[in-house]
Amino acid sequence: MGAARDAADGDGAAVEPRPPTEDVPQIYPRRLPEPSAAALARRGATISKVVGVHFAPVALRQLRTIRQGALPGAQLARPLRKSFEDLGGTFMKFGQIIASSPGMFGDDVADEFRACLDTGPPVSFPEVRARVEEDLGRSFKSAFAAFEPEPIGTASIAVVHRARLHDGRVVAVKVLRPGIEDVVATDLDLMQPLLEILVRLTGDQLAGSTLQVLDGFRVQIGEEMDLRNEARSLVHFRRLQNEFDLTRIAVPEPYPEFSGRNVLTMEFFDGVPIDDLAQVAKLGFDPTPLVQEVMRAFFLTTVRWGAFLGDVHAGNMMLLRDGRIGVIDWGIVGRLDPLTHRFFLSILSAAMGNEEAWTEVTGYITHTYGPAIGEAVGLTGPDLTAFVRTIFESALTRPFGEVSLAGLMQTIQLQVAKAQGIEAHTRSVRAILHRLRSQRRLRRMADESGGLMSEFDRGTFLLAKQLMYFERYGRLFVSELPILNDRAFIGQLLAGVDLSAPPLTGPEGA
Repeated sequence: MGAARDAADGDGAAVEPRPPTEDVPQIYPRRLPEPSAAALARRGATISKVVGVHFAPVALRQLRTIRQGALPGAQLARPLRKSFEDLGGTFMKFGQIIASSPGMFGDDVADEFRACLDTGPPVSFPEVRARVEEDLGRSFKSAFAAFEPEPIGTASIAVVHRARLHDGRVVAVKVLRPGIEDVVATDLDLMQPLLEILVRLTGDQLAGSTLQVLDGFRVQIGEEMDLRNEARSLVHFRRLQNEFDLTRIAVPEPYPEFSGRNVLTMEFFDGVPIDDLAQVAKLGFDPTPLVQEVMRAFFLTTVRWGAFLGDVHAGNMMLLRDGRIGVIDWGIVGRLDPLTHRFFLSILSAAMGNEEAWTEVTGYITHTYGPAIGEAVGLTGPDLTAFVRTIFESALTRPFGEVSLAGLMQTIQLQVAKAQGIEAHTRSVRAILHRLRSQRRLRRMADESGGLMSEFDRGTFLLAKQLMYFERYGRLFVSELPILNDRAFIGQLLAGVDLSAPPLTGPEGA
């Protein structure tokens, strides 16, 4: 582990605590355009048509089996994935989350969405060429000695082409899709009110989580659509990689003289997706220590700076032919506000054995979301703290092979059902209506607290999303280990930050 590992395994000398620093790259979001009424109408018609085509057979099947209740979610996966692929943009972003979270959505559903990690609608080469020349302010031939017209990657908001500079360096050229900012802005304006209505009417947890994703997109998509932000992040994290001797991780070097707002030219990585087990086996390297190092890097940056790569899904992780793990997309970097950062530190401190920190963690949650939390699960005081501890401690300290986020979510849902007198698994109309009434009431209480869509809400959702991604890698490669498997390293990180502040009681520090 280099410098960080040496410190963790040293002679036990006292570490001088220091406050978390603000040493993170400056980010300048791109302002999304305001879609016109005509654009909203056109996109809305397209969405309706695409969804109608793919879901018409499912709707007919549901009508024939209405007495048996709603169809299983797995039967909706294929038409939903096809709809997302046809619509592209924001919908593909949702598909990437599903594909990388089998613990939350199930293996069958996640596998169905696997194509969303590296597949998107094509962009014609003349459009790519025009975008590059306009952004770089120079001719194609003066910038590149060779440029492959077929993309090596077609992601949700960009395409990636392999090219060669005049000095012989092989590079990857990331180009934003022409007009993608208009598509995303229109999608967000269409989806936001629909989800808000659905959440308000039903209080449904899945709809609420989707609304959280959308809220996060509004904050971060503007950052992701200015590729100069990604270039700055690459420089920053390459420096950290060298400073802490994270030799098993590779971060591509950006080339600013061939980059701009819509184009990012960077070092080309040759490898295979980390979750393509057949290709990984052919390379002959053990991915286990590589995955562990990625997790250590996550804790290093999140503990010390409250910043972390916010999109570590399988499409962005490669096993390189030299045996390193390459992280190739730095468009989304999560940044925690100071108090949410301290909340994260308190969770780690509690999971590492600080018993008093569990009360602090619970106090922060209840202050943020109000009485809705305790009322939802029917617990207060020490009982509520014990329940919170059960969830977090299981997620962080039990081996990946023994715990899943879906199972933890089910534990929460069963406790809510017990507290509210709900038949959790009954699919009758009466039971569904009862659940909807309870969900609506609890959601309204949480909304009145001001915690929903707060900085705390966004930050903890981003952290949970990374945990979903890590769960996939953990189950594949280190199923016998927990995410907090390197306790000496985590302990050293916590010893290096100032935890002497007053106990957390909420986002306002009340």
